Amino acid sequence: MKYITYGNMNVSVIAAGMMRIARMNETEMEQYIREVLSCGINFFDHADIYGGGHCEELFGNYLKENPQIRDQMYIQSKCGIRNGFFDFSYDHIIGAVEGILTRLHTDHLDSLLLHRPDALMEPEEVNRAFNRLYNEGKVLNFGVSNMNRYQVDLLQSKTDRPILVDQLQMSIVHTPLIDAGFNVNMHNDPSVMRDAGTLEYLREKDMILQVWSPLQIGYFEGSFLGSDNYKELNETLEELAEKYSCEKDAIAYAWLFRYPIKTQVVLGSTGTDHIRSGAKGADIVLEREEWYRLYRSAGNRLP
Repeated sequence: MKYITYGNMNVSVIAAGMMRIARMNETEMEQYIREVLSCGINFFDHADIYGGGHCEELFGNYLKENPQIRDQMYIQSKCGIRNGFFDFSYDHIIGAVEGILTRLHTDHLDSLLLHRPDALMEPEEVNRAFNRLYNEGKVLNFGVSNMNRYQVDLLQSKTDRPILVDQLQMSIVHTPLIDAGFNVNMHNDPSVMRDAGTLEYLREKDMILQVWSPLQIGYFEGSFLGSDNYKELNETLEELAEKYSCEKDAIAYAWLFRYPIKTQVVLGSTGTDHIRSGAKGADIVLEREEWYRLYRSAGNRLP
């Protein structure tokens, strides 16, 4: 397993996503956590909306019964999504974190992300919340999710704590973060810059890119693995999987890690096979031609 620096933490480049653990019982939860840790993965990604808070409760019950495990983990959660709107107000951030800590049975979060942009965000209010949480030792590091570079810049211009990470959707098939860079000044759809050059911004600022839905076609369209709509891509994945002695999904993760930026891939699956493939994919360094071949086989065209 490879590790990167996140603030003063040394975290695994694979993060275990906790969005789907609500369907587990306590025994399955314990087995899953032990499998994750045995692979060298020490980063766990939560959000207060996952399972309506039940995911954090289930995880927290495990920590309550096994408090010695907490020191082996870096725990991240997210707040800001409410029923029908987004809320980065001081009161909501403070209240959300208090709820998260209670459900997780821990006295601090290693990382807190603001979950999707709030158009009514007042950065000074966010700063006041961040400073209070940091000074009270309740949150050690801060980041955002699904923000473009200008939204991050606006927030950072008024906040004392550094914004260290942006969690964004990306996969071989979902590539709006990359497409426009290949099609500068062209009259075609990929030339439309949908993200304001956010990847380049994260590289410039030495921020971490946290990738969510690394195997997904889009938001709700499902996985491209085995999809009849992506036969060429799956054939290429199979060929490279044979070369590198791994499963196809490991190649899909390796494709994400090949982009030259500090990257964490959040695995939302609770299947231990995907966890092991994630660990394998983190160690594979694709050749440049292989990276571009995968990009093209997903249906993307180069100018």
